[in-house]
Parts: sequence; structure tokens; C-alpha cells
Amino acid sequence: MINKNKSIWSEKAKLLAKELHSEISLDNYNWHQYRGNKQRRSAELIISAISQLINDGDELEIEDLLNQAILWIKEEIKDTGCKSH
Repeated sequence: MINKNKSIWSEKAKLLAKELHSEISLDNYNWHQYRGNKQRRSAELIISAISQLINDGDELEIEDLLNQAILWIKEEIKDTGCKSH
């Protein structure tokens, strides 16, 4: 059993995951540019899952993020566009 106080992840690994997540996450500035890009959307979901995994996140939520990433990669889901346009 792993001691909850002793993470298997280094602080550097946690910081790098956080930095990568911040770098590739869609935001107000790049949403319209990348919202339909399957590589960008799947990468965002994958790094979200990695970040949660490293930070002891919920396993079902991690699995859901990875499944959503796979659907984007397979182009089985697409962005529906902005309703306000």
C-alpha cells in the first residue's frame, strides 16, 4: 500500500504536467482557432488526464478524459460551434 503522504511523483513531474496543461489548454484567446482541431483537443484531454493521475485524481474521471480524447482522435466527436455566432 502506498503511503498517501509520499507521492510516487516528484514535484518536478507535477510542475511539468501543470505547465504543459497550462500551455496547451484552450482559452478565451485561442478557442476559435483550435476548437475543432482534433489533435489539439485530444492533447488537451490527455494532459488533463495525466495531471489528474499525477495528483491522485478520480480514476473514473481520468478514464472519461482519455475516452473523450480517443473520440476526438477518431473524429467521432466534433465541436458543434458557438451558438452566439
